[in-house]
Amino acid sequence: MADQYDLIVLGSGPGGYVAAIRGAQLGLKTAIVERELLGGICLNWGCIPTKALLRSAEIYHYMQHASAYGLAAQGISADLDAVVKRSRGVAAQLNKGVTGLMKKNKIAVHMGEGKLTGKGKLSVTDKDGKTSELSAKHIIVATGARARDLPFAKTDGKRIWTYRHAMVPPEMPSKLLVIGSGAIGIEFASFYNDMGAEVTVVEMLDRIVPVEDSDVSAFLEKALKKQGMTIMTGAGVEKIEAGASGVKASIKGKDGKVVTGDFSHVIVAIGIVPNTETIGLETLGVKADRGFIQIDPYGRTNVDGIWAIGDCAPGPWLAHKASHEGVTAAEAIAQALGNKDVHPHPLDKANIPGCTYCHPQVASVGLTEAKAKEAGHEVKVGNFPFIGNGKAIALGEAEGFIKTVFDAKTGELLGAHMIGAEVTELIQGYTVGKQAELVETDFMNTVFPHPTLSEMMHESVLGAYGRALHI
Repeated sequence: MADQYDLIVLGSGPGGYVAAIRGAQLGLKTAIVERELLGGICLNWGCIPTKALLRSAEIYHYMQHASAYGLAAQGISADLDAVVKRSRGVAAQLNKGVTGLMKKNKIAVHMGEGKLTGKGKLSVTDKDGKTSELSAKHIIVATGARARDLPFAKTDGKRIWTYRHAMVPPEMPSKLLVIGSGAIGIEFASFYNDMGAEVTVVEMLDRIVPVEDSDVSAFLEKALKKQGMTIMTGAGVEKIEAGASGVKASIKGKDGKVVTGDFSHVIVAIGIVPNTETIGLETLGVKADRGFIQIDPYGRTNVDGIWAIGDCAPGPWLAHKASHEGVTAAEAIAQALGNKDVHPHPLDKANIPGCTYCHPQVASVGLTEAKAKEAGHEVKVGNFPFIGNGKAIALGEAEGFIKTVFDAKTGELLGAHMIGAEVTELIQGYTVGKQAELVETDFMNTVFPHPTLSEMMHESVLGAYGRALHI
């Protein structure tokens, strides 16, 4: 007999385990299936441990520049093995935390490979090859995604790395090539640059962090070059040859010329592939586009009883987006099962913030200035620099700016774009504002504490309407 549940979640990443918890909170008999580690890629091999690495690099950077703060530090060095060990310890601690949450919420955990075998049916094969059968009225697919390989250079963990290899490096790169300048590529470029590697970043598009506002891209490129990185935009890697002692890469520049460079290691950060090939979607006829499961704003697929969330569904491919989708789907399922007291809130992708934890940090929400104009908006734009903020100067972090984009007719906040110290924490203020549909006067009439970096958020709004006070 199959174990029977109201809800089964396939995958325990930040979307899956949150969906399971919310389902259990709503009284659903819930199970979760995980093939590797509870918490998924984000917690074990992504968001969290990378931030631990970046924190170590940040402190190392400050130690090297102690004199700027009136301090002296001699004999400074970095122990890469110890830095990685700390990062893995952080991941292990959080993995235990998710395990505890499953127990607390009485969620059944089935470790193994899960596969849809029929309507409301799922088989789980554990590491010993033993298969068990589960059944549920509703199944949420939350299988995530993996790094995309270059077709002509498969990652090997020795000289050619994905993000996963880069988190547990067998050795410190001396000369590193990073292919791709999205959040993952730029974060690892920043980490290894701070740790002492000579870093080159290659981006096919005409600017780095291409999803960000063009002003942010330009500022970040200038900052990274100042830190010693080589940045090549409008360029592509055409050939990689890995040997025992290094990598030879052929790079075609924006001028069409191909140059060959020698590197110790390469990180490939050119996107993701959804983990949907072997989970039985074809058995039920679930619609997918390039492997990404197609869903409505509540996570429903075209097949009754099958839902999908997170990186195996359309983007943006962000942990916090997955978690929000997980809550929405669990609530919609509870409602479908007769709970009249729950009212699921569909996800508005325009209000999802994005963060890149390089040095300096980058954060944004909503439309860029260019996208706002393309959409037909007449805009008012505010831009306030960190150098005009007392807290930023006191911190020794006076590089950066905060940019806001408003609809000139309605006062709606269309987008906010930041680069500088701690902007990944500041962006949520604008995200709440967008979710609450605040207009320019709401931000203007809000009292911001002094001295804080958040005052720049106020000043940027004031600046969009010609009222900035400190510039």
